[in-house]
Amino acid sequence: MKKPKEIPIEGDLDALDRKILDVLREDGRISIAELGARIGLSKTPCQIRFRRLVDDGYIEGFRATLNPAKLKLDHIAFAEVKLSDTTEKALTKFNEEVKKIREVEECHMIAGRFDYLLKIRTPDIRRYRAVLGEKISNLPHVANTSTNVAMETVKETW
Repeated sequence: MKKPKEIPIEGDLDALDRKILDVLREDGRISIAELGARIGLSKTPCQIRFRRLVDDGYIEGFRATLNPAKLKLDHIAFAEVKLSDTTEKALTKFNEEVKKIREVEECHMIAGRFDYLLKIRTPDIRRYRAVLGEKISNLPHVANTSTNVAMETVKETW
């Protein structure tokens, strides 16, 4: 049996809660009975802990992990975005609008030479150029962008 990686979490979680999260991170489809067996709890106490972790927001949901290559969505680019205005109002507007762009998988506010780092997934470089030119460049307060294209994905999880 493969030992799951431990998630470093502080707070009100004990070792069993962390084990539950570790196992679910590796296999979100596991049954409660199997989850309990893997961490050393019977079904009912495991179900109670699982429900508490969901209710307390440690588990936000479940989803399928898709194969980007099979879906012809294996082109990844990272766009560095510099804004012309970084007031709270401008940041809020940018944040609201960037969430609407389906191709943007991740958006992180960055402390550094640019303001945001966006992970963008498209079928190819031509589609990326269209997303950059038609959507990202037209986001509120975008002054300029710079692109880095991923040549190979070595590790991608969370």
